[in-house]
Amino acid sequence: MNLEVSSTTYTIYFAGALFDHKDLTGNAILVSYINELSCGKYLCILPQDLEQATNRANDIRAQDLRYVLECDLAIFNFDGAELDSGTVVEFINAKSLDIPCVVIRSDFRQGGEQARGGDRWNLMASFYPRTRKLEFNAMEWYQKELTSLSGEQDVFETADRFYKKIANALINELDAVIEEAPLLSTDKGQASSVYEWALSFPGSGVRKSELNLNDIIKSKREKGLIG
Repeated sequence: MNLEVSSTTYTIYFAGALFDHKDLTGNAILVSYINELSCGKYLCILPQDLEQATNRANDIRAQDLRYVLECDLAIFNFDGAELDSGTVVEFINAKSLDIPCVVIRSDFRQGGEQARGGDRWNLMASFYPRTRKLEFNAMEWYQKELTSLSGEQDVFETADRFYKKIANALINELDAVIEEAPLLSTDKGQASSVYEWALSFPGSGVRKSELNLNDIIKSKREKGLIG
């Protein structure tokens, strides 16, 4: 991995469950390692860290969907016996905007209805273009880092090595997905129409933002994320 500070920064919407202390701290720790180890190339945005002006469910939904639209890339955590429903909604929203995505699954349990060798989640969340996957056995990776330490086992040193390994693997997938050719183009106003529709179809709340779609599309085009 290139350790020089990157001249281009890609914002990443980091989606996943955030309903208990393990989710919250796990998300935050992994994001901090991605931000640091990518040397400024990737900057993750955590929904759990976004300020909420109100407690209204529609306002929270609208804010998250706006960040999906604004960000250059997205990471989606597909852990769990059943995928988190909110994460799946955000994933499909990102795919409708042709946003490059990386799906991560560290859960070693088999899920979904796909044949052996297929994705371990519902097939309706598979087979989308510009989508990379990082699948690994979290227990196996954790045990390997734990037993690699000589002398007294230290949970913080183990966690450091564990999250560095995950973050570096994710960075490799992000590097690969941004090289995939975009499906969406600015030709004949295609990107503008798609992004306008993305603000319209969710209904109430989403259009309240003061997003400048032209600036967002221009920025993504300059980064090669839109054709």
